[in-house]
Amino acid sequence: LLLSLVGCSTPIAYYKNTTPQLKLEEFYNGKLTAYGIVQSRNGKVLRRFSVEMTGTWNGNKGVLDEHFVYDDGEKQQRIWYLEKKSDGQYTGSASDVVKAADGETQGYALEWKYTLAIKVDGTLWEVDFEDWMYLIDEHRLINRAQMSKWGFNVGEVTLYIEKQQ
Repeated sequence: LLLSLVGCSTPIAYYKNTTPQLKLEEFYNGKLTAYGIVQSRNGKVLRRFSVEMTGTWNGNKGVLDEHFVYDDGEKQQRIWYLEKKSDGQYTGSASDVVKAADGETQGYALEWKYTLAIKVDGTLWEVDFEDWMYLIDEHRLINRAQMSKWGFNVGEVTLYIEKQQ
């Protein structure tokens, strides 16, 4: 029984009737600040970082400009190009996103999957991300991302994101 539970995750439909409703075009619109950590598969904190973000939307298309600053001084920018498809369905791409992101919202949650090119010890790795975002209220969101390579867990990223008022 324990082995059968290890590979299962909660389906997005579980959150269908929860509130407040997460709409990317509303939450990721304007200025946001995030704080996060990167952990190894055994939970060791490898990096800490902050992110300044600006989101803009024109109809069903959005741009999320992210500026990362890591605890070791490294700086990085990622610009997401987002699109709202049908109700609750989103796609996204960025220059370092190898496999486009596909996501679905239900209630206050978003499940978002993509493959990101990441430099690890001088080598470029293609790492699969499974993000879960949970809207706390209209100004705050928690993002947990499981990272895997060849189907094996390699770590986790946790972010606290807050809209600037």
